[in-house]
Amino acid sequence: MTSAQHPPIIPKRLSAGDEVRVIAPSTSLSFLNHQVREIADERLASMGLSLSFGEHVNECDDFDSSTIQSRVDDLHRAFLDPKVGAILSVIGGYNANQLLPYLDWHLIAANPKIFCGYSDITALSCAIHARTGLVTYSGPHYSSFGMAKHAEQTIQWFTSVMFGTDPQDIKPAPTWSDDHWFDDQENRDIRDNDGYWILSEGQAEGTLLGGNLCTLNLLQGTEFMPDLGGSIVFIEDDYESHPATFDRDLTSLIQQPGFDQVVGILIGRFQIQVEMNREKLAQIIASKRELQGIPIVANMDFGHTFPIMTLPVGGMATLDAQKGRVGLCVN
Repeated sequence: MTSAQHPPIIPKRLSAGDEVRVIAPSTSLSFLNHQVREIADERLASMGLSLSFGEHVNECDDFDSSTIQSRVDDLHRAFLDPKVGAILSVIGGYNANQLLPYLDWHLIAANPKIFCGYSDITALSCAIHARTGLVTYSGPHYSSFGMAKHAEQTIQWFTSVMFGTDPQDIKPAPTWSDDHWFDDQENRDIRDNDGYWILSEGQAEGTLLGGNLCTLNLLQGTEFMPDLGGSIVFIEDDYESHPATFDRDLTSLIQQPGFDQVVGILIGRFQIQVEMNREKLAQIIASKRELQGIPIVANMDFGHTFPIMTLPVGGMATLDAQKGRVGLCVN
């Protein structure tokens, strides 16, 4: 059963006074230091939101996570609790896909609410949309709000999408970072943004689907993979990737059923360690005849660098990439 078989369910937007539940579908909350947690708590409170935490968020095993049952219970309870308006993941990790066979899709569909995270959380955001039609969100984790400085753009994108109802016209951030801010909040490496890279011109309108590429590919061949037909696919990867593995993973996605009906591709900014530049990426794209004729834009502000956009998985988007200019509007 895929997303094409479910009408979209758009969760209620946030309002001041709403409760946000923090859960740990991958890495435990115990991974975060006190300073990051304190700043995140204060920042979300400044938005008028109250915080609660899943019962098992601090459990930690040899894989920096907790049992499948603990994580499933916290996710189900977050959806069931009528006081909760949104669910945020603590951070990413490696094992969120372990939960998929144990989730109660009817429970989730009957209690729609905002679900947001990125990286390994892609497995959940895409599977939830595929199995229920619920629009989920690729956006900041709870931990992301613990960045003391240079978090303004991430927060602006998050609040515009989560509190507002108007379509968002997303422009490039003026600066970006790929530093170890978790360890050093004061000495930051902030870089000028050279803007989006248009690798193939064109216009498109479709359903936004995607997230972390290597995690999305874990869903291939399962009932949890979204229907790609009519979609604008957005993909990114982290420091563990490099140009050859990104090429291979992109090829694998291209070979999935329905990809021939994809209408556009967005690619997030690569981390410095990946050593991907515009020329290498252009070569990868040009080598794939399946990508001819659709707009492709890269170096966008989502992925494992900051700031990070909030993008609706299952929401609608229009893309206009022509004559050196990029327009992206999401709703």
